[in-house]
Amino acid sequence: MDGYTTDPAITLPPAAVANDFTHADIVFYGIEHRGPSFAGRVYLNSPDVDVDTPRQLEHGYAGSFVIFGHGGCFGDEGHCNVPTQRDPFDSRPPHGLLPQTQPVDVTEALRRVEGGELTVTVVPVVRGQSEDEGEFVRADVLFFTELRLLTYR
Repeated sequence: MDGYTTDPAITLPPAAVANDFTHADIVFYGIEHRGPSFAGRVYLNSPDVDVDTPRQLEHGYAGSFVIFGHGGCFGDEGHCNVPTQRDPFDSRPPHGLLPQTQPVDVTEALRRVEGGELTVTVVPVVRGQSEDEGEFVRADVLFFTELRLLTYR
């Protein structure tokens, strides 16, 4: 997908509403990384953001995660297929294309949220193809299975 916004909004836990936490993370699970490398810019309660929205707390910016993509499969047939079963005594490292988990520290941004609900918006960006070194463009590269808001005391 080329962007994501929680729908419905997340109901904040009482500790978050009362600002009674020391740290907060939004954790993304099951992120696919078979395609190109990208960054996921995370905003809170700012569903209309885009690639040009400043990465500042005042605009709801909470943080980012970066995925080093594999850019496609160049091996033999079946090379990039992730095994569905694994022998418990298999001592090899996990398959390199298993989906990733990425936490994003949103502590400061969550402290600014008012009310009892939260929308999380992710804008996935890749480096543009122009001569402009700082150009990023929105891309259809974001695939994940779930996200969670975790607060710690």
